[in-house]
Amino acid sequence: MAKQVKRTRRTPEQMAEARANESQGLGDTVEKVFQATGISKLVHFIAGDDCGCDKRKETLNKLFPYNNPLCLTEDEYQYLDAYIVSKRDDLKHGEQTKMLAIYNRVFKKADAPSNCASCWRDIMNALKKIHRTYEENI
Repeated sequence: MAKQVKRTRRTPEQMAEARANESQGLGDTVEKVFQATGISKLVHFIAGDDCGCDKRKETLNKLFPYNNPLCLTEDEYQYLDAYIVSKRDDLKHGEQTKMLAIYNRVFKKADAPSNCASCWRDIMNALKKIHRTYEENI
């Protein structure tokens, strides 16, 4: 009989540390590879502390960001699920406010309210994709 491993919850500090170590884009990944292979030490030895590594990392992160959405909270999931199940195409003002708040938090954005139909289409498609991910993993 296989021994079961007890799962423990991570503390908020551990979760914050994990998020801080998460690559935000290609620049972070390149930096981690260079550190793991020793290239960073060699470059710092040859070029000194001002080798341009930070600028390269920042530029690559801006050019090639990773889209690492956050998890929905239980309330956000239930709100989104109720809307999607209703199969409505319209959003009332209060619903727009709530959907935008969910979108901004999950995708780490700061989008402002808009009357742009294509903007809302993109926001709702992104939220529906997240919802589908939850539904497939239940």
